[in-house]
Amino acid sequence: MLILFNKPYGVLPQFTDSDGRPTLADYVPVPGVYAAGRLDRDSEGLLLLTDDGALQHRIADPAQKMSKAYWVQVEGEPDEAALAALRNGVELRDGLTLPAKAVRIEAPPNLWPREPPIRVRRAIPTAWLLLTLSEGRNRQVRRMTAAVGHPTLRLIRYRIGSWTLDGLAPGEWREQP
Repeated sequence: MLILFNKPYGVLPQFTDSDGRPTLADYVPVPGVYAAGRLDRDSEGLLLLTDDGALQHRIADPAQKMSKAYWVQVEGEPDEAALAALRNGVELRDGLTLPAKAVRIEAPPNLWPREPPIRVRRAIPTAWLLLTLSEGRNRQVRRMTAAVGHPTLRLIRYRIGSWTLDGLAPGEWREQP
């Protein structure tokens, strides 16, 4: 079984929480499935759930290099040098990242409002990037954009491998045949 879930902002990517915060159990009433990979509480978007251990490993294991694409709203307007740095790999505390695909895009179509909204500062513009990675370090997208001078304001995972968010509103899920 494979479930595609559009994880809302503020939801933990697990089924239980001793502090009473929103979890996957509040949205996906399917027993025996587990998240294949992570998506931070303050990130949104595609999370895959499965009951197949081999599939879970293939999706989540960094050695498999399954690409993941993110819509990233950043502070400021990245110039070509910042995009080139993302494309070439960024030096982080845990080493150089693999090269990423990084392009400026318009705000994604049919984008839902985030609750709570991102902070907006009148004097500082924002921009959207489509960032595609083939590795999955902890909070990697946020650390990469900060390293090139453009902190992440909103992060939405759009695609994992060939699976996308298309047709899923926040909190919605569907089983993949």
